Amino acid sequence: MSILVTGGAGYIGSHMVLSLLEHGHNVIVLDNLSNASSESLRRVEQMSGRQVILVKGDIRDRPLLDNLFSAHDISDVLHFAGLKAVGQSVEHPLRYFDNNVSGTLTLCQAMEAAGIRRLVFSSSATVYGEVATMPIHEALPTGSPTNPYGRSKLIVEEVLQDLAKADARWSIALLRYFNPVGAHESGLIGEDPNDIPNNLVPFVSQVAVGRRDVLYVFGDDYATPDGTGVRDYIHVSDLVEGHLCAMQAIARQSGVNIWNLGTGQGYSVFEIVNAFEAASGREVPYRIAPRREGDIAECWADPAKAERELGWTAKRRLDVMMQDTWRWQVNNPEGYSPA
Repeated sequence: MSILVTGGAGYIGSHMVLSLLEHGHNVIVLDNLSNASSESLRRVEQMSGRQVILVKGDIRDRPLLDNLFSAHDISDVLHFAGLKAVGQSVEHPLRYFDNNVSGTLTLCQAMEAAGIRRLVFSSSATVYGEVATMPIHEALPTGSPTNPYGRSKLIVEEVLQDLAKADARWSIALLRYFNPVGAHESGLIGEDPNDIPNNLVPFVSQVAVGRRDVLYVFGDDYATPDGTGVRDYIHVSDLVEGHLCAMQAIARQSGVNIWNLGTGQGYSVFEIVNAFEAASGREVPYRIAPRREGDIAECWADPAKAERELGWTAKRRLDVMMQDTWRWQVNNPEGYSPA
């Protein structure tokens, strides 16, 4: 049996593929390489000493999915493929709904036709919308997400819940991420945005390595201790371990299970900058810019449910997140592309 990882050449997906291989699973990756590089999988093969099957294609391509499922004996699908930039989603909402919602519908239709009903979905804490009190726990109702990216994740969650309610044979994990950062401790794989980074930490690291001149801090007038946005940053390796635990859990039970994957600790933009400067020994110049539409002031997790039900907790501290990010960036100043 094999595991299908959609978006498996991307940032989180490539770390997931490496972990699956190290745990003895056979892995097939489906990725259109729109925000990823096949070089990540070459390095994963090098690190693991095992082969990955890469299928270049899109989750919206139903004939391709049908052929993939008929050609391989697949037990589980880990679904990472999706567009993920909040600001970009505000500018291009149709693109986000087409890729994230329509793509997942097509994937589930193909899974259903092939008789495959175990799915781990890469969701987001944005489905909670603006929450009045912190931390955020799974018993809170989903809110009204402040941007199309979050709405696309919420719509998919609702579709998957209806699917499992209609057919008890489905086993689905909805994993609500907070803010994945860091890189593999080897420095061989990490986050490599194709364009200007939309997330804070890769932008900080590109400024530190000299690829960008200055960091733009979007808003310093939030109701937070230093005026900048506060987020829960989780090391990508901890996130991957959460997926392994979730995959094992849904193999034993049907229906939909929801787990937050976060650390339970919020850090401001300035705290991240200071931590990165300490890890890299480099100054990160910044400028204050207007708030971005769709951003909220603060967001961090209550991860107790995942600890209780999965036996999972995030172990890597902020200094390790920053050190691993810097090791990846300084070893790969141009990302996966040659200098």
